[in-house]
Amino acid sequence: MIDIHFYQDFYKLKSGLMAGQRLEREELFNRLEQCRRREPVLYNLETTNACNMKCEMCPRTTMMTRQVETMDQETFELVVRQLRPWTQDEWSQWESFVQEAYGIAPDAVSENHFFLYIIPKVLVLHGYGDPLLDRQMGSRVSLLSELGIPTYFSCNPANISLDRVEEMFKAGLGYIKFSVESPDDTRHKEIRGPASDFTQSYRKIMELFERKAKHGYATKIVITMLNLNKPMQKDDFREVQKAFEGTGAYVYLKSQDQLWYNQTGAQTQSIHWIEPCQFPWSSMTIKSNGESVQCVEDFNNEIILGDVRSQSLADIWNGEAYNRFRWDHLLLTKGIKCTDQCDMKLIGEFTSDA
Repeated sequence: MIDIHFYQDFYKLKSGLMAGQRLEREELFNRLEQCRRREPVLYNLETTNACNMKCEMCPRTTMMTRQVETMDQETFELVVRQLRPWTQDEWSQWESFVQEAYGIAPDAVSENHFFLYIIPKVLVLHGYGDPLLDRQMGSRVSLLSELGIPTYFSCNPANISLDRVEEMFKAGLGYIKFSVESPDDTRHKEIRGPASDFTQSYRKIMELFERKAKHGYATKIVITMLNLNKPMQKDDFREVQKAFEGTGAYVYLKSQDQLWYNQTGAQTQSIHWIEPCQFPWSSMTIKSNGESVQCVEDFNNEIILGDVRSQSLADIWNGEAYNRFRWDHLLLTKGIKCTDQCDMKLIGEFTSDA
């Protein structure tokens, strides 16, 4: 989820900054704090950081040093029982805002539609691991469904266990995204590593469509390919689109994350990456060990802002560590991941005293 209230309240000021308006740091910080709500919103909850892929574009493959672990159920429940879904009135207001501000209709299919209409309402259940390797995911989704909190995660279809994924569908999983990089097995393995391919993944996904239709599960199956600016990328994407025609899948080409890590020359089309970073004011991230960190991109828990095992989400969100972190964005503090290992523009770049 993202704080849809913050996004709406900050939009006019953000548009001005992107158009060339500049404020002094102190004034901009105060304006941001006026927009920030004190009720925390959780963007993603990484239940596991286990992954068996060797993806060429993921820094986890060569740079992640933190211990591999899966969140215990007690910590998971402690976190999710502090959350609430958006009301229908809140969501209707948000949809109207998105149509007016971004010109994207609710029934569109695109990268930016996914970011503006799906990500804001769901609890993202992935981080730097594959949720299909979390054997407790079915019960976790079930609890969130009971709490009325929509769910989504992205995963590698090579890891599909049909019965376990069907259990998640039955539990009320809202969206599941499968990363498919090429209809050619060799090219797919070059990108995702030897544990993946297209042929077996496609067979499993199509079986899930059959089970979904047979039992009437509401889970939306999303198919995405990363735009890595590779030869045959456009042809491969058209083939993938064709392969899933008539299934009801939500298929889109996604801009590459982590361009700083894997410089392919690809150009992002994502609102998420084009606009200045809003994470410090819009949402939290909790990792598999219970630490609250700067955002979903913090693969090594470099900036720790709290620990949900000993603090409430509200205490972390409104605490001194978060206050310092927000100022780090205004001051463009050197030596942290936000300034050294991220493609997003920090809000401090839009100040008159930068």
